[in-house]
Amino acid sequence: MSTELRKQAVSATIRALRPEDSLAVAEILRHSPEAVYWPEASVHEVLEWQAMLGLATEAEGKVAGFLIARQVQDEAEVLNLAVAPENRRKGEGGALLRAALAGLRKRGVTRVFLEVRESNAAGIGFYKHHRFLPAGRREGYYRDPAEAALVMEIRLTE
Repeated sequence: MSTELRKQAVSATIRALRPEDSLAVAEILRHSPEAVYWPEASVHEVLEWQAMLGLATEAEGKVAGFLIARQVQDEAEVLNLAVAPENRRKGEGGALLRAALAGLRKRGVTRVFLEVRESNAAGIGFYKHHRFLPAGRREGYYRDPAEAALVMEIRLTE
């Protein structure tokens, strides 16, 4: 799957996330305090799980953003999504999310969930813009700092 992005003079390709991208993903997460940090070994392990969907944006031969989701029957969960600081606000996160939702829909997924820090107003706004709705709250979900998560959901059957 290859999609060209052109927004604010940025060009990137969406492709499958590969185990050898684990270090780049961990580095993006190191600079993304609003996301859940996974060390390189954890990223590599998750990419080997069954029913995983991993996508990356690549610009100039370098991973610039990623999304990892997992499917359980007809439901899925976005486990992590982040874009390198220098590539943010250029449409890459939205392109990753749209590509993931399209791929999950093709797999028969009807509902997708995710968690986002309650204090992450930009993240909440981003997901609302992409038609996710609040579906619940998880107290103490995040660490460093400790914080509740807002659970959001989108139905893909509409």
